[in-house]
Amino acid sequence: MSMIKIWIHLVWATKSRKPLLDKNIRQKVWQHMRTNAQEKQIHIDFINGYVDHVHILLSLNADQTIAKTVQLIKGESSFWINKNNLCNEKFEWQDDYFAVSVSESGVNVVREYIKNQEEHHAKKTFQQEYDEFMKKYGFLLIKDSQG
Repeated sequence: MSMIKIWIHLVWATKSRKPLLDKNIRQKVWQHMRTNAQEKQIHIDFINGYVDHVHILLSLNADQTIAKTVQLIKGESSFWINKNNLCNEKFEWQDDYFAVSVSESGVNVVREYIKNQEEHHAKKTFQQEYDEFMKKYGFLLIKDSQG
């Protein structure tokens, strides 16, 4: 039997980065995402976020792809949020997402980072965080070379 554990740090925002996820809604959504993921054999290790985005640390198995996993989590959760009228307007996630691999030795650092989202965003916006990720992981270089 093949043994596979691939850690991925995922981040995505609400459509137009609208601050629709107040603390009460966030807790319900994160719990629902966990439950839904378990039903689909997706292992969410840690989840948290702020008013306009979510961070997820998950471990993929052999037959899961990042794209399919994100599609299952995002699509079902936005449907569930709307079905349960958790927001005063139609809820949507943005189309794009950010995904990077995490080494086994870096898992605890990522967990701590995700855990401290409220404190983190008291000091910087999601746009600032996003720009730092793009620079840190070299996505700006990739984007610039494709232009």
